[in-house]
Amino acid sequence: MRILVTGGAGYVGSTSAQRLIEAGHDVIVLDSLLRGYRAAVPEQATLVVGDTGDRELVEATLREQRVDAVLHCAGLALVGESVAEPDRYYRDNVIGGISLLEAMRAASVPRIVFSSSAAVYGAPASTPIEEDQPLRPINPYGETKRAFEGSLDWYTRAYGMAAFSLRYFNVAGATDERGEDHRPETHLIPNLLGAALGGPSAQLHGDDYPTPDGTCVRDYIHVDDLAAAHLAALEATATAEAGHLACNLGSGSGFSVLEVLRAAEAVVGAEIPHSFGPRRAGDPPVLVASKERAGELLGWQPRHGSLEEMIGSAWAWRRRHPDGYGAR
Repeated sequence: MRILVTGGAGYVGSTSAQRLIEAGHDVIVLDSLLRGYRAAVPEQATLVVGDTGDRELVEATLREQRVDAVLHCAGLALVGESVAEPDRYYRDNVIGGISLLEAMRAASVPRIVFSSSAAVYGAPASTPIEEDQPLRPINPYGETKRAFEGSLDWYTRAYGMAAFSLRYFNVAGATDERGEDHRPETHLIPNLLGAALGGPSAQLHGDDYPTPDGTCVRDYIHVDDLAAAHLAALEATATAEAGHLACNLGSGSGFSVLEVLRAAEAVVGAEIPHSFGPRRAGDPPVLVASKERAGELLGWQPRHGSLEEMIGSAWAWRRRHPDGYGAR
């Protein structure tokens, strides 16, 4: 296939682009480089600098590059920022997403895999979360993911498109070439590793949640396992009937913030400076996925499920790349 990867200069998008290339597909990356890096884009990929909201550019790219399917990883993804600036999140994640779908319609590209989020569930009534649970986001980030999924429901019915939404939880880890480099960084594991390397003390958000140790519990997925799921879903769209299907991705077990801290300290071999602050706006206490549907529909199972393996790979990449990717 010839695949357009939106957000392909970011952490998830670039790792997925590399996995697609290794599977024999041709990849075109569309990224604004607002938060992505040229250095993260695989050398074998074609980079187009631009935004999904630029309908003319996207349509021209789809036509000129003879794209067969789209992996949509672009968008803003910080929970706290979405609470403070919901306008940006609706503009980029929803309006930009609709613009992408319209360009796909115009260029007759009927297949899309959406890199969604477990944030669509909000604070679920029970865990592990199954895909038929109500979607009740509790922050604008999750709401914009839910809104775009809703558009996929209706577009696939009306226009004969085939779509998968992959709802994943906390992504972690690294491959040999690609790792996590966000600025600002809000994710737990890279902030812990940064503190271990002499950076600012890690700020942990909330120790009074209704969980066994008072800290949030999250399901973690290795970035390479996520890339494998994106590949499986894209290949499945080749034979899938028109419609929209959602699958959760995760390890199937949850880890608390304190458990992640202790595992990181074991990996680096030292105590990691940290402190607790108040809860972060929009954070639910527990998010753990059921991964049964992904196994049934995509034949997908996580291969890197332990915290030690995820944190260990991130630690190795961080030591090889102390300055991350450098300039954008």
